Amino acid sequence: MMSINRRDFLKTTAGSAAVASTLSIFPEVVEAKIGELAYEGESGKWMSSTCQGCTSWCSIQGLVVDGKVIKVRGNPNSPSGGRICPRPHLALQQVYDPDRVKTPLKRTNPKKGRGVDPQFVPISWDEAINTIADKIMELINAGETHKFLLTRGRYTGLNEIMYGTFPKLIGSPNNISHSALCADAEEFGREQSEGYPAYADFDLQNTRYILGWSSDMVASNRQTPWFINQFGNVKDRAKITTIDPRLSATGAKSHRWLPIIPGTDGALAIAIAHVILVEGKWNRDFVGDFADKVNYFAVGQEVPTEIIVEDKKIPVVFNEIHTNGVVAWWNLELKARTPEWAEPITGISAKEIREVAREFAEAGSRAISWTSPGASMQIRGGISSFACHALNGLVGSVDSVGGILQQGSAPTAKTPDVKPYLDPRFADSLKKQKIDQRGTKGFPALEHMKSGGFVCTSRVAQAMLDKDPYDIKVAIGYWNNWVFSSMGTKQWEEAMSKLPFFAHITTNIAEMTMFADIVLPAKMHMLERYGFAKNKQNLTAYLSIHQPLIKPYGEAKTDETEVPFLLAQALAKKGFDAPLRYYQENFKDPETGKTPETPEEFDLFATKFYTKPCWDGSSNSKGDTINSWAELLEKGIWKTKRYKIGEKIGHFHTATHKFEFFSETLKAGMQNHADKHKMTLDEAIEAANYTVKGEQFFVPHYEPAVRYGDEATYPFIFIDHRSRLNREGRSQNTPWYYSTKSVDPGDENEKDVTKLNPLDGKKLGLKNGDKIRVSSMFGTIESEIKLWEGIRPGTVAKCYGQGHWAYGRVGSEIFGSKPRGGNNNDLYCYDWERLSGSNPRHGGHTRVKIEKI
Repeated sequence: MMSINRRDFLKTTAGSAAVASTLSIFPEVVEAKIGELAYEGESGKWMSSTCQGCTSWCSIQGLVVDGKVIKVRGNPNSPSGGRICPRPHLALQQVYDPDRVKTPLKRTNPKKGRGVDPQFVPISWDEAINTIADKIMELINAGETHKFLLTRGRYTGLNEIMYGTFPKLIGSPNNISHSALCADAEEFGREQSEGYPAYADFDLQNTRYILGWSSDMVASNRQTPWFINQFGNVKDRAKITTIDPRLSATGAKSHRWLPIIPGTDGALAIAIAHVILVEGKWNRDFVGDFADKVNYFAVGQEVPTEIIVEDKKIPVVFNEIHTNGVVAWWNLELKARTPEWAEPITGISAKEIREVAREFAEAGSRAISWTSPGASMQIRGGISSFACHALNGLVGSVDSVGGILQQGSAPTAKTPDVKPYLDPRFADSLKKQKIDQRGTKGFPALEHMKSGGFVCTSRVAQAMLDKDPYDIKVAIGYWNNWVFSSMGTKQWEEAMSKLPFFAHITTNIAEMTMFADIVLPAKMHMLERYGFAKNKQNLTAYLSIHQPLIKPYGEAKTDETEVPFLLAQALAKKGFDAPLRYYQENFKDPETGKTPETPEEFDLFATKFYTKPCWDGSSNSKGDTINSWAELLEKGIWKTKRYKIGEKIGHFHTATHKFEFFSETLKAGMQNHADKHKMTLDEAIEAANYTVKGEQFFVPHYEPAVRYGDEATYPFIFIDHRSRLNREGRSQNTPWYYSTKSVDPGDENEKDVTKLNPLDGKKLGLKNGDKIRVSSMFGTIESEIKLWEGIRPGTVAKCYGQGHWAYGRVGSEIFGSKPRGGNNNDLYCYDWERLSGSNPRHGGHTRVKIEKI
């Protein structure tokens, strides 16, 4: 729980007011004072909603007094035990941010580029919506509807309306999600071994060992509040080993910290697997055993197919139970991957590797190999993710008490079929290749053994610049800021500069907004809108509701429902009524049967429609008892019964229905991709930027880390990490973010520091507080040095999130031109993890040099 004393509170709020009063970059009509939000509601009432400040998606409650939300807390009905992390508290400054967009805006400066003033002027909603609708009609009339692009960042369960159905209804295949920027490579390893491309749950109450791969569980994971709740208990009964080049908040309280060389997680995982097999410590009940009970996993030797006993040839048989290919994994990869082999690659001593392997294996099925983006969002991180997760299979902790789980989800209604509403004119356009180039020769982006199943978000910028497979003429984005948050910031700036028309739906004018032709003000997700989110924590899946706790700021509307409904109405008036018919005929009020006639009614009815299985009593036998919409709003959350551990054993969604060490799932996916492009498997592997060929590729194996920049010129490996105060990167215009930044180990309040080991600092003649320039092959940022023992020598770390040149007067030094701090993505190479399509935001793939200013 984050705390702030009265002096700091007064300092931050006074500082915010002072900055607001001295800066005039915002048009007066866009500004607002906190006191403007009037509301005639019940005083002092706790109301339920959902925080989406990270992907824990926790159920929260806000205290509403005289129409203002003055305090937040965890929902007592939540599976997290009613706990929340610091992020929801920052939402109070988010929602009352005076820099929010209040009305629709129109660009009056045709020139676009970084640092260019868009010269926005306020316009009406009618003018804004009609302008967008006219652009869509131009595409329809020209037969070019595939040249429309919908980009989505974070989202609620209502995303199927704006993201899933709207592009199809107007004839475009291009709905591009942010997920490849988030954690698709993390999911990739689980899919290739278990068949579940989804985030995991963990039985923390019964675990005995956690092996955390750059996992800062108290700051950033899929169930942060529940881990915070349980952390003390976990430490009392379990050992925690944190593998991370940086001493994270979790690492600081772990039993062991292994400061690994960035990007070498796969090598360490493979060496741990080697020790477990050589020493006979695998879980025989889950994996199986040799028929004669002899351990044939000998260092440097393949498992023989037969042995000679008394002149007789006796076959060597390994009877696998719930796994596939453990002997193949050994023979193809593991036999020579000793701790001594891994030591110079990883920077972790052979002695420690053996100790960790033994500790992990001795905990057996109650051990968790906790894979995170840090170990997987790397240029070759898909296989690293596979290697780290495979350790769970070796010790049998998959779907086990005290282990790692993949449970189901809360029930919701299916999205109505759009096919009856699709205009025949759109048949060819809807079959066009998506703009992100997923499934093309160099981008397998595999999901469910299919080429092109995952999204390649950051590839969109280059595809737009190359006009490959075609050019984009009209785009809409919501809840996203890829110009800032994706690697390749220069490519994004250039692509957005050349985009003929862009509409951005946003709470604040962000970097991406600065390239917009139309800006639409969005309601803030946690406190102003309807919606819902589904997640899982503590062996329980749940649906958490969004509902308005206060009136919306200015003229803000809901991005996923009200905006597409307004567009549908405008398109109908222009002679194209398919979207409006689809929305009105399929999203009637489930309680009254009323057809939505206004965007506000559509917003409400759509939320009720999707969540109906959780509030109409039909799912009471599966979880909580809720019998009305009003009751769901009051409780704020519907939970399943606790997951029955072990249900998925023997029913994995892999090609063999087993936990796969030799991944027939991966092989089938790559074969599908190779056949699609008339390549051999080895050619497909090489095109995906991997080095290992043949059958060895389909087991967890070692791939060398990719580094951009020669070591002589750029001596330091650059890494970044996420702050426990980052609300999906949207909290940087809140004063509390800066005044409490020291909650992240090594960071300093009110600053954006670059952390360097004192040994490296001494060589460079640097001392704390020195102003520095950090440069890579791709860009330069300015920062301040922090000499800190919590970073591996030879490695430099900086927290991601600061460095906004737009977003607000707190988040940037001079709005529109001068950033506050540095954006790590300005330094990073523009590359991809191609098996999953992911943005490789970790792994130390970019080298940097540091110069004192």
